[in-house]
Formats: sequence, C-alpha cells, structure tokens
Amino acid sequence: MVTYRLALATEADNLKKLLWQHGQNEWNYLTEAGVNAEFELLERGAASAMVAVQDDEIVGFAVLIDGAHSPDYLDKYTSHRAMHFIGDVVVASQHSGKGVATTLLQACIAQAKQAGSEVVLIERHEENLASAGMMRKAGFHIVDTFFDPDKRSAGSQKSCILSKAL
Repeated sequence: MVTYRLALATEADNLKKLLWQHGQNEWNYLTEAGVNAEFELLERGAASAMVAVQDDEIVGFAVLIDGAHSPDYLDKYTSHRAMHFIGDVVVASQHSGKGVATTLLQACIAQAKQAGSEVVLIERHEENLASAGMMRKAGFHIVDTFFDPDKRSAGSQKSCILSKAL
C-alpha cells in the first residue's frame, strides 16, 4: 500500500537520486542547475515535496513551489501571488501506471488550496502522453502550447502550460 506525506528535509538526497534515476527521458528537461535550484527552494521553505512511500521506501514525489519563487515566464498566466507551480514529478518505473503520480498531483493541489492559492500551474512536453494522462486525471487543462527548443529537443519541441483553478 502506498501512503502520501510531506517530505522530510533529511530525504533530499534520496529524492534527487530518484529523480535522476527515473525522471530522465526524452520528454523531460532535467539539468543539474535546475534540479539544484529546485532543491534549494525546498531547503529554504519556498517549496515543499509530497512523497509516495511504500514499505518505508520513497517511490515517487512531486515538488510544489510557492508562486513568489515560480519561474518568471509564468507571469503571463496569472499573478505569482495567486498561484503555486508544480515542478518535478517522478515515480519509480516499477510503480508507474498505478495512479501514484496523479495522487501526488492531487496532494499538491490540496496543499496549494490550503495555502490560499487560486490556481496551480504545471508544464510538460506537448507529446508526453504519460504526463498528459496524469495531469488530465488530476483536473489540469492546457492554457498554452508553444515552441520551446531551448528546453525541448524531442518531437514537436513544444511545451504545454496547464492550469487547475482552485
């Protein structure tokens, strides 16, 4: 049985290992600088991570970033004061397809709502069907799709921004 909770500060190294081991694929844009910046937000309390745990092992996580610390390019979709942004979401491959990622997104949405946000934003590669499914199941809808060759090297090279009103 998988349980869900907030990550502990002492679990950051394990989360990074999970991300590098199971998060790298043709659709995801992972850089060392980007991952380090996200984990720095976690350390400073400007973000939190929801974890999925089975048999005392973390099998997935999602990072929820406070709007004030979200990427600047999200300004055109909503005020940073009114939003939260979901950064990296990863589930160990042996647990994929079981609803773990969708449940992590739902937990992030609930946390953002509790914090007073009006909207949660997330992004994905246009052609990442696994991410598209989990985001749709969690209630997100596409608000923008754009050519993003600096971040996307595969397929259409387009990013989608998705939104969930709270």
